[in-house]
Amino acid sequence: MNRLPRHIAIIMDGNGRWAKARNMERSYGHRYGVDAVRTVTEAATELGLKYLTLYTFSTENWNRPDDEITALMSLMVMAIERETPDLIKNNVRLQAIGDLSRIPAEVRERLYKCIEETSKGTGVTLILALSYSSRWEITEAARNISRAVAEGKMSADDISEETIGSFLATKDIPDPDLLIRTGGELRVSNFLLWQLAYAELYFTDEFWPDFGKESLYKAICNYQSRERRFGKTSEQL
Repeated sequence: MNRLPRHIAIIMDGNGRWAKARNMERSYGHRYGVDAVRTVTEAATELGLKYLTLYTFSTENWNRPDDEITALMSLMVMAIERETPDLIKNNVRLQAIGDLSRIPAEVRERLYKCIEETSKGTGVTLILALSYSSRWEITEAARNISRAVAEGKMSADDISEETIGSFLATKDIPDPDLLIRTGGELRVSNFLLWQLAYAELYFTDEFWPDFGKESLYKAICNYQSRERRFGKTSEQL
């Protein structure tokens, strides 16, 4: 318990394939995926984790069929309203990162309401990456840094890694220690590319709806078995 990751990020993959394997519509996979979000958030709370970031809807997901996007957005509204009381009860603070201007107004309003209602939470900070892609985030950071230089608020020589980090959507959030991806794919899919520079990566064949508390514990135990050297040798640690 004294070697827990401070921040876990998860790519929740496999909802559609989980549903297809059961001869169900993809939307049912997403519904069961919400249950997995609740289970993992509860486990994170019980363990005392500080940050949990979930890749909920990527920029690329806007290219999916319209009926699936509509179903996802409707599910998001329902899930936000249903889960808010439990988030408050469990002292969870909700945040969101991404191009939220693309999210339908109804979803965005309910999301902001939940963020406000949970803002006093001092337990796990649950971050939803919505309409998010890392290339979008880094491009936005580059634009804003360029404006700051053009306006004389800083010079090009002032730009450092810390400067870039302060212009990212995650500026007040520590970098993930552990990235988990479910569903059997072995890639990071344009997710937190800057922030994952020194994260440990854990991939599992389990589809997201099947990912429960024991699955999370297994991933954390795997993380704890690794030696994180950050460029040093074992002898220097």
